[in-house]
Parts: sequence; structure tokens; C-alpha cells
Amino acid sequence: MRRIFSEYAYGDGPRAGCWWDETIAAPDWPVAAGDIRADVAIIGGGFTGMSAALHLAESGVSVAVFEAKAPGWGASGRNGGFCCLGGSKLSDAQKRRRYGAEGAHAFDDAEREAVALVASLIERHLISADTHSHGETQLAHNARAMDALRRQADAEHGRVHEKHELATEGLNGEFLGGLTSDVGFALNPRKYLFGLAAAAAASGARLFQNSPVNRIEQGARGHILHTPKARIKAETVLICTNGYSSEDMPPWLAGRYMPAQSSVMVTRPLSEAELQAQGWTSDQMAYDTRNLLHYFRLMPDRRFLFGMRGGLLSSPRAEASIHARLRRHFNAMFPAWTGVEATNLWSGMVCLTRGLMPYVGPVPGTPGLFAGLAYHGNGVAMGTYSGRALARLALGSDPGLPHAMKTPLARFPLGRFRRAIMPPVYLALGLGDL
Repeated sequence: MRRIFSEYAYGDGPRAGCWWDETIAAPDWPVAAGDIRADVAIIGGGFTGMSAALHLAESGVSVAVFEAKAPGWGASGRNGGFCCLGGSKLSDAQKRRRYGAEGAHAFDDAEREAVALVASLIERHLISADTHSHGETQLAHNARAMDALRRQADAEHGRVHEKHELATEGLNGEFLGGLTSDVGFALNPRKYLFGLAAAAAASGARLFQNSPVNRIEQGARGHILHTPKARIKAETVLICTNGYSSEDMPPWLAGRYMPAQSSVMVTRPLSEAELQAQGWTSDQMAYDTRNLLHYFRLMPDRRFLFGMRGGLLSSPRAEASIHARLRRHFNAMFPAWTGVEATNLWSGMVCLTRGLMPYVGPVPGTPGLFAGLAYHGNGVAMGTYSGRALARLALGSDPGLPHAMKTPLARFPLGRFRRAIMPPVYLALGLGDL
């Protein structure tokens, strides 16, 4: 595999402190070995791949999933657990300019459908995922951002909270107000992922761990995939590797996606007195209006989760640095909890595209090969939705996607050295947050 971060980023170091690992044990899937045949082979066992596997298996298709590491190792097993609107980093105005009012509206509908799909899967398959929060709240970090939230509320009929109302809502912090959407909820992402996996397996999907696909060949009828111990023949292949993609798996992906780091911490359980001291008692999931945003929520066991974008390098030293910066930001935003211990800190990769929009569709020039990726940090809902769309594509049916998600991926400048554009981009975004 050819990847653009150091090997440390793709090892166990960044995720060593992941809290979700302590909440549910990983299932024990076999390692792929020998000759395997399937109608559809799926590379990647996260939300996208597992959703695709479940929907295909329920349709009676022979499907096999190949996860490079242990179940839940990647972004789907270490994210913040926000099932919410999102998937694109374009503003509403940018979406309208690029896709027209109808196209922008269609993507907004897809975002809402994605959240509803997760809720329906949890209900239908009786997945215990520690769900909570009725929608999500965006909190203004300065007066200019609060003015923008008021305008957004007027256009979308959202519920505005002025600064003096936040304490009453149990959302007290260093914010100038907020806006609540009724769409979305929080969950334990690892429990949700393993619930999807159990449902897929019960429907006949074969799931393999520690089975990285290191080569794809065009066969006489379909494709031949190679793992260290197995040779797989499949008519259709779905690429579901998102921020952990490789430049050569397939070669078309090279330069068309950008992994970016996100870091998370979880505190010890907070006492009622500590919650009252800060004035944060709500179970509502929230995020702020910064370009380089923070996201946070009080979980059912009274631990507090806090995450942020950032971290441009990957090494033990860089990991320690981003953890320290994460803690500084937490202390500044929630000063009453400065002395509260963070029991778990970890990092993982989100995935961006040059067009700042997810992609689900065919890999050009390779019949029977499809890809779904780039949820811009909002993969719980959009990854699940994209997996269902990929399953429909594999079945030869209409995926039901908005046009915006079918637009071919453009290459980033600088090819495999494209990470060099991130420091100036982050600098500009940071200046915009002032």
C-alpha cells in the first residue's frame, strides 16, 4: 500500500487510548485464507463497508468483507459518535452556486435521510448503541458567528438560543449563543458498527479481519483480489476505505482524497456538583462555529467527550503535542473542569475531497469497481447512507443519490505530496475563526 502519512499514522499508536475499546469487545472474525468466491467483495469494514454488506446480504447476494486490521480499528471505531447532518464542507451558499437550488436541496434531503437510515437500522436490528441527544446544537464562538446563526435560523426555522439562555438549557460555556437542529442523535460508534456487523453476518455476509487487500487484478469475469493469505474472485468490488485509503488501491484514487486528523478526549465521569459548577448538564451533542471546529457532548455515564480538528504531522511526538493542545482548548472552553482528568485521548483520520463533497460511484475505466468515501468528519450517517447506495449500485439499481455526490472526484495539486497544502489552508481557516 502507498499512503501519504507516515507509517505511525496507520499503526496502533494514534488509537491506543480510544475510549470506545473499553465499552465493547471486538468480534472475532476469521482471517481470509485460501480461495474465496463472492458476488461482491468489500474492501473496508467500517460504516460504509458494513452498511453495504448488510444491504447486499439482505438482498440475497454473496458478499465478503475484508478489513485490514481488527474490527472497529479504523475511523468508524474511534470517532466522536455524532449521527448528524453533514458530509460536505461546503456552505449552503456554495452548494447553491455549484449545484443550483434544486441540487443543494437534494443534498440536504440526503443528509436527513442518512440520519433517518441509521435510526431505522438501530431500531430494526435492536442495536444497543447508547443513543442520546435530540438533534444537535451549534454554538457561536464570537458575535459575528452568532449573527450568522440568527440568519440561518430565519432561513431554516431552527431554534435560536441567545447567550443568556444557554445556562437554562444546560449548555453553559464560553459561547455567544447557539442554534439547535432537531435532526440527529449521539451514539457509541463502536457498538453501532458491531451491531451492523452482527446483522450483516446473520444475513449471510462473510466478515474477515487482519486481511488487507494489497492487489486488485482484472479477471476474465470480474476481479481478483489478493490478501496475504487469500485469493478472492468477485464480479463486483466496493472500495470503502475512506481516510485510510491507499494511493494504489485502486490507482485511480491517487491524489483524489485527503486524510486529515481529528483528535478526541474523554474525561472520567463527572459528579453532579462538577456539572453544576460548569453549568453543562444537557445530553445534547454540540459543536462550535469555528472552521477548525470543536465537538463535544456529555455521555450517558456522565463522561464528557471533547474533540477537535487539527494535527498536521503523525508521530509519537506530534501525537503528544496535539493531545496537549486538545487539553488547552478544553480548559479554555470549560474552565470549571480544568482539573478534571482525561482518562482517554486518541486520534484518527477523516477524509476530504477537493470539491468538499462525498463521492459514491464507479471507478472510471474499471467496470464492476465502485468507491464511496469522503464524509468530511461526519461519517456515522453519511457512511451508512453511502454504503446502502453502493449496495444498490452493485445490484444494478438506482442508488438514489443526489447529483452532488455523483460528481467525479478532482485531483488535489501536488499529487502524493498534497499534504503540503494543508498548513496554509489551516492557517487561513484559523485566521477566519478570529
